[in-house]
Amino acid sequence: MKFLMKLFRALFLLVLAAAFTGNVLAGSMLDSIQKSGEIKVGVSILPPWVMLDKKGELIGFEIDIAKQLAKDIGVKAVFKQYQWKQMIPALTRGEIDIIASGLSIVPKRALIINYSSPYSSSGYSLVTNLNLTKDFSSITDLNSEKIYITAVKGSVSADLVTKIFPKATVDLRKTEKEASSAVVNGVVHAFIAPSPIPEFISLKHPDEVDLPLKKPLLTTKEAFAINKGDQEMLNFLNSWIVAHDADEWIESSHEYWFNSLKWQQQMAK
Repeated sequence: MKFLMKLFRALFLLVLAAAFTGNVLAGSMLDSIQKSGEIKVGVSILPPWVMLDKKGELIGFEIDIAKQLAKDIGVKAVFKQYQWKQMIPALTRGEIDIIASGLSIVPKRALIINYSSPYSSSGYSLVTNLNLTKDFSSITDLNSEKIYITAVKGSVSADLVTKIFPKATVDLRKTEKEASSAVVNGVVHAFIAPSPIPEFISLKHPDEVDLPLKKPLLTTKEAFAINKGDQEMLNFLNSWIVAHDADEWIESSHEYWFNSLKWQQQMAK
């Protein structure tokens, strides 16, 4: 019995030590960031989340987010650009501290990295040609073999066309520009694309197209991503999101980048 008691006590102490060690390690990233005076942020070009302006400098919603996060920590944001598929590997290798780049919350990715709470919502939307759909009474009118719907070939949007409008004629295009031109010029009835592409097309061509839906066909949630095992940093990020949701700063920044075209003045023509 005494042996069992000693064994249980030893096991308890080991668990307690492991928990204590975990807490110490959890604080290491935030402490390291504060001591170094910078936070390394991974980004990938994806308008309007991340873009290059006329001077070749990074701008966009996520750039504003990362700079404000750094400011609140009391450090400088140092951005590192990657191709989209390279960002998570760069994070796990320790090249960057965090990803802030319109990264949608996907369960498969959560097996590799930790997400913060979401601070942005987007998705896949639909823009329609006004003249071709002026007599439509419902979105279901698009589900007909006589209706032509475009999307970019090989994209999630292309898959959505066949899932949501299985009877429609699918007219896929190689690029976003080609698909946009097709719906604006009345070659197709509708164009499905990730937000805010449909919204921007509608803002640029209000007399040719419109947005028939108030909500996206498919909604996504975007969040920060950090390496696993860093609960203190995760707690800070979630607290930061709650605070800036409350003061509406995130909403204000999102409104500027996603619901207006004012920022396009900063872009090269």
